[in-house]
Amino acid sequence: MPSGRVWRVVDELVSDDLWERIAPLIPARPPRRHRFPGRKPVEDRVALAGIVYVLRKGVTWADVPAERIGCSGVTCWRRLRDWTEAGVWPRLHEALLAELRRAGLLDMDDCSIDGSHVRALKGGSHTGPSPVDRGRPGSKHHVIVDRHGTPLAVSLTGGNRHDVTQLMPLLDAVPRIRGRRGRPRHRPKRLFADRGYDFDKYRRLIRKRGITPKIARRGTPHGSGLGKTRWVIERTFAWLHQFKRLRIRYEIRADLHQALLELACSIICLRRLCTAF
Repeated sequence: MPSGRVWRVVDELVSDDLWERIAPLIPARPPRRHRFPGRKPVEDRVALAGIVYVLRKGVTWADVPAERIGCSGVTCWRRLRDWTEAGVWPRLHEALLAELRRAGLLDMDDCSIDGSHVRALKGGSHTGPSPVDRGRPGSKHHVIVDRHGTPLAVSLTGGNRHDVTQLMPLLDAVPRIRGRRGRPRHRPKRLFADRGYDFDKYRRLIRKRGITPKIARRGTPHGSGLGKTRWVIERTFAWLHQFKRLRIRYEIRADLHQALLELACSIICLRRLCTAF
């Protein structure tokens, strides 16, 4: 049983607001055997605190302070793997987006999309030679946000993938956000992007979905005015990279790095929800 000092650390890393939303999504473990039950498993909230600790501090799983957190980093990594395979993180993110929409804090009329390079030190899937890092292995974070910078969807690709290749997949990845009467919302009215997305083919695809593309033209002087709306996505990348584990990709498994990305997006959504009231 964790001590009182450990629980204070756990409560600091995993607030009651976060735990109340994620606890119903965590799959139940099979019941322990009546005879020879073995060691009692670590509580889920303690393991989640270890995951959040790694996400915030950027330490390796082996360096998780078990005496402070209440469990080893290996246990935290296993829970991250199990909960990722159970689909916990996308459902958590979708539930928080629905809460934001219910509270009137989500404005999807104007959305922005962009990508950001990160170095991938250990390789793995969804990596490639980064054109901005002398061809070293890297990955890209692709994010679409609403008018306030709230992340709606996030994806991970190799560092050599062009930003525009993730334009349509990211639009498809935006969940059908409930929270109000009527149909769920999953499409913006206008989509803002920089010159990297300047392709007439994709403009046509966006218009077919009833979305007005606001994409800067290549070869034209700066000063289009799109930056007045697009700056929020740069701030969102700053928010994401405040989580030190996301600044450099250490996970070999792409699904686990994607899971940490989605958890960070959920924490950003929860912060907006809590600070608005």
